[in-house]
This record gives sequence, structure tokens and C-alpha cells, in this order.
Amino acid sequence: MHNIAHQYIERSSGRLETERLYQDRLVMFFYGRVRESMPTVFRMLTSRRSTRLLGYLNYDTSWGSGACRRFLRDNQVFLGECLDDPAGFTTARQAFERKIRYWDYRPMPEGARAVASPCDARVLVGSFREHTSLFVKDKFFNYEELLGSGRHNWLAAFAGGDYAILRLTPEKYHYNHTPVAGRVLDHYTVEGDYHSCNPGAAVLVATPYSKNRRVVTVIDTDVEGGTRVGKVAMIEVVALMIGDIVQCYSESQYDDPQPVVPGMFLKRGQPKSLFRPGSSTTVLVFEKNRVHFAADLLANQATPRAHSRYSLAFGQTLIETDVRVRSPIAHAVSGGRVTRSAVEKNDVE
Repeated sequence: MHNIAHQYIERSSGRLETERLYQDRLVMFFYGRVRESMPTVFRMLTSRRSTRLLGYLNYDTSWGSGACRRFLRDNQVFLGECLDDPAGFTTARQAFERKIRYWDYRPMPEGARAVASPCDARVLVGSFREHTSLFVKDKFFNYEELLGSGRHNWLAAFAGGDYAILRLTPEKYHYNHTPVAGRVLDHYTVEGDYHSCNPGAAVLVATPYSKNRRVVTVIDTDVEGGTRVGKVAMIEVVALMIGDIVQCYSESQYDDPQPVVPGMFLKRGQPKSLFRPGSSTTVLVFEKNRVHFAADLLANQATPRAHSRYSLAFGQTLIETDVRVRSPIAHAVSGGRVTRSAVEKNDVE
């Protein structure tokens, strides 16, 4: 599958782009030949120990620093938005874990009941309801596994709901921000593997996002000052070379970072966590009939003019849209209708 192009739509311009997949041939070799003929070696490669070693070699050595500079240049990463001077970056880790002046470069949605993208990412949206066109059964994750075994209360709360899968690519800004405002009901870690989130690897490993290690935060937005879109589960998923997800919520810029704990009120659009480092995935899960996804994301996802590894593997059109952190991806449904702000903004950035 490494010779198959993977395309996405750049949201602000509507352009169709072909993704530069980082170390694609090597990743597909591991997930093809090694996984099939050397399963023990493959399990070692996707273990926590291997992930930490690969992360160190790629992001904490002088070799990694040189490779990172070339990578950032080749991918035309805009370093002018960095909070710290990029000239002072001496390792790849510093570049990948960069802070940005998001208050200047990532404006928030105007509507108080809009769901903001938690990260710079490529997004697909879906539904757990079989009768909808967005239903993709047991491809990216298994619903019963996703929220963790024994979490029957949350499985019941989100049954028949909707979800957004946001895939961070290596060149992206690697902080996650809060997509909604509300009070934390639960926060826990589910142990698992460290599979790659390369699109080709994701379709070769059944339900990878419910097999990888992940951190789950359940937020009640139907509280004073909340976004009023019901309960929302924010699931931060590790990947190959992602050893940690650091919880570091800040109410103002990146000041005074705090761990996320039940009972805490989270403001929408604030830094919440950091993937260290590389690329990974964030999944948002919503209760049934509480949100309506942005019209342009729905239209882009169904476009027939793009090539996607997901479309090829799953037998239905699934085209990602490149979105920016804190941009609108969904809006509250009130009385069966999308809120006024969604119509006025026409769901575009």
C-alpha cells in the first residue's frame, strides 16, 4: 500500500493535497512483511520500550536535530508563530513540542456552542448509528473497547452517538486544546500498544485506536459556562514513538500548567495536553443527537475526486480535511436544529 497516494483537502482553500507520509516505506514494511512473518519482532516494535528508544533516537540526538530541520523545511512548517525563538532549538524534540502564540494565530469560533478542533490535524467524522451515511463499523476502533473495559456507564452514555477522529501528522503543533467548556466527570488511562497512525498501517491493524494506550477525559458541558453539547469524551491516543501524553491544562496561554482531574472546570480552547513527540490521534465522542458536524467537513469527506487509503481499504469514500486547532468542527443541536451561529458562519474557518 506504500505506493498508493493518500490525499486530503486543505480546509481554508479547498485544495486537494497529497500527504507526504513520514518514513512510509519503512512503516509499511513493518506492518506488512514483519507483522505477517515475524509477529514476535512486530510486537516488540510496537511496545512501550521500543517506542521510547525510537523516540530518543529520532528526537533527542544530534542526528535527530539535523533530520528535523530538513523535515520542517521540506514540509514548509511556519515557525514564525512559535512562542520561543526556533533558532534556539537544539533537538528535534524541542521543535516537535513547540509552543505557539495560538491567541494570535488560532482564533476561536464566535459561537459559544461550537465545538473547537482540539488540535492541528486531519479529521474524519462518523456515527455509531447504523442508518447514517457516516457509519463505519469497527474500522478505526471497537466501540466496546474504546472507552476501556468496565466503563459501562460511559458506554451507555455515548451509545448511538457521533465521533470525530483527528490525526496529527509529524509536522503539526503537538498540543491538544480543550474542544469544549465544561466540568471533568472522569479522567483515566487505558493501557495498550503503540501502533503507528500512518493511514496505511491503520487499515492493516484492526481497530488500532482502541488497541493503543490512551487517556480518556469525560467532560459534562451542560453546566454553567459550558458549551451545552452534552457529555463529551476526549480520547488521546499514543502511537509509535509517542511515549507520553502529558496533561498540562492552562487557563491562560501556557501559564501554570495543571494535571487534569475530576471536578476541574475546563475552558474551551485552552492547552490541555502534549503528545511527546511525533504524531498521534485524538478521538472526540459525543452523545446522540447533541452535535451537527460542520457542513464543509461532511462535504469534503464524501468527495469522489480524491485518493485515500481509507477509502480503498474500507470500501466507502473517506477523505480527511486538514483543520487547525480551535477552529469550528461541530455545533450544538437545539430542538433538532443546528444553532444560529452554525448557519451564520456556514461552518467554514
